[in-house]
Amino acid sequence: MLQQETFSDFSQGRRIRLYTIHNPQGMTAHITNYGAKVVALLAPDRNGQLADVVLGFSTLREWQTQEPYFNAVIGRVANRIKDGHFRLDGKDYQLDCNNGSNHLHGGRSGFNDKVWEVVGQTAYSLSMHYRSRDGEEGYPGTLDVYVTYRVTRDNALEITYEAKSDKPTIAGFTNHAYFNLNGEGNGDIRDHRLQVLADYYTPFDETSCPTGEVATVDGTPMDLRMPTRIGDRIDLDFFSPGKGIDNNFVLRKAEDGKESRLAAVLSAGERTMEVWTTMPALQVYTGNYIGENTGKSGKPYYPQCAICLEAQNIPDAINHSDFPSPVLREGEVYYEKCAYRFV
Repeated sequence: MLQQETFSDFSQGRRIRLYTIHNPQGMTAHITNYGAKVVALLAPDRNGQLADVVLGFSTLREWQTQEPYFNAVIGRVANRIKDGHFRLDGKDYQLDCNNGSNHLHGGRSGFNDKVWEVVGQTAYSLSMHYRSRDGEEGYPGTLDVYVTYRVTRDNALEITYEAKSDKPTIAGFTNHAYFNLNGEGNGDIRDHRLQVLADYYTPFDETSCPTGEVATVDGTPMDLRMPTRIGDRIDLDFFSPGKGIDNNFVLRKAEDGKESRLAAVLSAGERTMEVWTTMPALQVYTGNYIGENTGKSGKPYYPQCAICLEAQNIPDAINHSDFPSPVLREGEVYYEKCAYRFV
């Protein structure tokens, strides 16, 4: 049971709290401004029955000391940057390497570990702001980031990201939500069916960073263009044997005049979730390294008991000129969206 008092604290100069937004049909999101994390998401199945479909914990202390990326906003750049190094406008930058030899999810203290400022709330939306100072985790430029969560009338959790920088930098955000459509803590995700509307993917090297190649999914286990039972793919030698899927797909471009396009469809039992996004790529991660914890309902968590569908830029894009550029210059506005819609 989630209680406001278990999320009440003061840190980094701001009050941490738990916020609730919902739509008229009852779909409800509980969100904390610690890491801009979705603490719970009560989503309907096709019969209107609600279940909490994201992993998580009941207290702020658990969120601060256990799985760091559960349902958080990730930044300044999501996923990996090779060797934590990039070159921008003739200058070299070295980021913290917190994932072996690579920089991952913004570093040792990324946006998932920050206390955000709530700047707006209605019954159905919550807006938060974070200022990432010049030099934070090695990134250039002071970056003002805004994230807005909305629970829409058509049963979507919509996430909008906006950002501006006072000098050239790189930026690319995602939400690291861990989904189990049977309800958090209710078994693994092997019987979930997944469809990814992507014709290409980015092969990676021994450190899980892209090689620079963009390869077709044709004839490979990465071909998920038709709904596929996850358990039929997850153990194949193509992926890390025994560890599951953690791969990046290059999404099809949106049709002319359309802001977002359908990127993926996930289903289990009577519940189906669509992923709609403006972003160029989707990381599919089958929760291979989830620690053995007890979740908010008192049920155990373990590897592959949830799946992440992370709309994002292509990993390590700053080091590959053929990938969509993550460079954000002064005067420009970063704007991207992702929606998880239950149909």
